[in-house]
Amino acid sequence: MSRSARIPTQYKSPFEIDARPVHEMSSPHAGLLATCRAFRSLGTPGLIAAHLQLQQRQRGFDEAPYLESVVLLQTAGGDCPADMQRLGGDTCLERGLGFKLPKVGAVRSFLQRFYDEALELTRPQREVQKSFMMPSRAPVEGLQSVQAGVVRRIAHLYAEQQPPWRRATVDQEATIIESRKEAARAHDEGGRGYQPMVAIWAEADPVLADEFRDGHVPAHQEPLTCAKLAFAALPENIQERYFRGDSACHENGLLGWRKHPDRAQEPGGRMGFAVRAKRRAELVAARAQISDPEWQTYDREADGTLRQGAEVDFIPGEPGEKKDSQP
Repeated sequence: MSRSARIPTQYKSPFEIDARPVHEMSSPHAGLLATCRAFRSLGTPGLIAAHLQLQQRQRGFDEAPYLESVVLLQTAGGDCPADMQRLGGDTCLERGLGFKLPKVGAVRSFLQRFYDEALELTRPQREVQKSFMMPSRAPVEGLQSVQAGVVRRIAHLYAEQQPPWRRATVDQEATIIESRKEAARAHDEGGRGYQPMVAIWAEADPVLADEFRDGHVPAHQEPLTCAKLAFAALPENIQERYFRGDSACHENGLLGWRKHPDRAQEPGGRMGFAVRAKRRAELVAARAQISDPEWQTYDREADGTLRQGAEVDFIPGEPGEKKDSQP
């Protein structure tokens, strides 16, 4: 070892600086190997091979290394294919992964395979229809199947160590993501971007399903599609199913599907749900009929404000509501 450097802060340090260079491999991205290990331990490559067939030529990467590279890029903070340059050329990382990371152009070409120009041509003019949701094509549906498989694998691994989950509450919400892309649409908060719908398994925390949407698509437009995907992704051993959402989920199609008698015949049985109601004249009028003794206090805030609730016999009055709807 060399003589201790005469730096004041090192007088108390229990080591000395060795001036000789270290020739072993090192990487500033070595932490990504933990992400790689989780990705593979969940059986994700096998799920990708089973549900995604995008390979156009015999040579080159299969789908799994491409998707793994994209996951690693996002973990490292990248948000576009050009950011792959941050990881490229890292010999230590590539040795740990077992494959050479793809180039920027290759990643961009791979992601482009999820895009269908023919579907884009079905988009109506804004004068005809202001908001439009692009239907999914096979590769995107394949990604959802991969995600559902990962969720079930997580539940299986958890059940090997802990009592298995028997309850599943689906939390669904649309979130605005700002973007400066030319194709990004103006959203209702004044900026431009996208507004994907995401459904999460509240008890276990993984994402069950998501649906890409333009920024100008309102959150209450067709929320049922994402909800169906989310419940279909749950493990079959779930015995209690619940749903909760904000007022965007107070939509006739979604409400009607959740309370339909057919749900009781599915794995997990009937669904309980809690949805924030839209502030309508009918709801205000129904609330005014509640007497003071009916309000029950369930929480008190730091400033003394009481949070109270009461049962309300309320039937939504939106157009399309069925005549036989129950409170």
